[in-house]
Amino acid sequence: MVCWARDAKRPLYPISTGLNWGYGGRNPVVPGAVILDLSGMRGIRNADSISLANPVAVLEPGVTQGQLQEFLRQRAPGLSFNVTGSARETSIIGNSLDRGVGYLGPRREDLFGLEVVTGTGELLQTGFRRLGESSPLAHTHPYGLGPMLDGLFFQGNFGIVTSACFRLLPRAPRQVAVSLSLRRAEDLGRLIDELALLKREGVMGSVTHIGNKARTHASLMYGISAYLERDCGMTPATVPQEAARALALVAPYEWTSLGGVSGTAGQVRAALRHIKSRLRGLARVMVVDDRKLALGYGVMHGLRWFAPARANAAAIAAIRPLHGLAAGQPTDAAVDNLLWRFGRAELPAAQLDESDCGVLFINPALPMNGAFAAEVARRMVEIAAGFGHELYLTLNIETATSLVAVANLLYDRSEPSEVTRAQRCADALLAYIHAQGLEVYRARADMMADVVDAESPYWQSVRGLKAVFDPDNIIAPGRYNIAV
Repeated sequence: MVCWARDAKRPLYPISTGLNWGYGGRNPVVPGAVILDLSGMRGIRNADSISLANPVAVLEPGVTQGQLQEFLRQRAPGLSFNVTGSARETSIIGNSLDRGVGYLGPRREDLFGLEVVTGTGELLQTGFRRLGESSPLAHTHPYGLGPMLDGLFFQGNFGIVTSACFRLLPRAPRQVAVSLSLRRAEDLGRLIDELALLKREGVMGSVTHIGNKARTHASLMYGISAYLERDCGMTPATVPQEAARALALVAPYEWTSLGGVSGTAGQVRAALRHIKSRLRGLARVMVVDDRKLALGYGVMHGLRWFAPARANAAAIAAIRPLHGLAAGQPTDAAVDNLLWRFGRAELPAAQLDESDCGVLFINPALPMNGAFAAEVARRMVEIAAGFGHELYLTLNIETATSLVAVANLLYDRSEPSEVTRAQRCADALLAYIHAQGLEVYRARADMMADVVDAESPYWQSVRGLKAVFDPDNIIAPGRYNIAV
């Protein structure tokens, strides 16, 4: 295909499953590109050798979160993996190559040993995969010998990744979620600093998510509403008011955080004691696991005729799929919420593009500085409000030194004026981010001209590498690169 594209002088735009919602989906950066759909490449190439002793899966780009979860359930139940909050049918390799963030950390760190078809049509294998698939190092040693080329193909357009090694994880003996509700919104900066310290100390190993009220309510509203309608016999006309009351009861705070602790029972007990001691007075700490959720749901569901119990049962029903992320169980809950909100709850999550739901992400990388991050969050919410938009915002402590914000706008794609207003709001948010000396950590297809500076020595060097691997500019022209 690459050789044909070179001869025909037709650019290719590779997609894995095309479900890159909010970042451009299947849309190429420049018009005229031929979409190269890799979703049919769904092989797990080393399926027979995956085990606790060999926790690496060699995946093709069409392998989805749901497919890998089902494979592990049947073939290697002692293993799990770093899932994202996106849908089950999203591609693992596609998300990882665009530096998506999973529940346990950046997906970039999970991928190594790439197999790539470059823009010259040559097959390149990075790391020790160059020794051949039969080498005992091919799928085990992530670094290889000499310069590491893997990074060139993350947020790059030098070639088409056709397979990669993906790290799997043994299931911890004990795993709990830690939910934190910030008592005073003005203490957000302090909460970030405390959680960053817990991350550096290794007490909270997962990514810690700190969501604003808009994000929390949006994540729970569909699950709560579905419970009230399905299990409490409420009509669609009465559900919204009752759901709002339930949210006010169970999620009243402006900022709510969710993280995870895993290990042996003793390690988890010690970590929880430390977390509760550190955050006493700052946040309400709630520890959640499958047993507590099942018990709480059983009791509250049985008492659902009583309004407070009904609210709690509805909240637990909404939380349970999200809680499964910690155990490597992908869920469609986030996308189901969007479909429900736009009146298309009957659609499967993979068909979000068939609804009128428009999503735009504007996600800055931030310094691990609580006061600074809190001020950026405040201003972004304020800017969005100036355009009549509610900003759905999560601050993610992804590593011991890095913090990213995941912020999105929702709008009705069937209304041209709504599309224009959302785009102007997104542009204003990006301008603010740049004015603070910041940059996004992941860019939409339509943002490339705003984040790639043709005069920058850095981007000129990137363009020079493009000339080596793809001299005819065949692969995804303009994506994380100078367009011409």
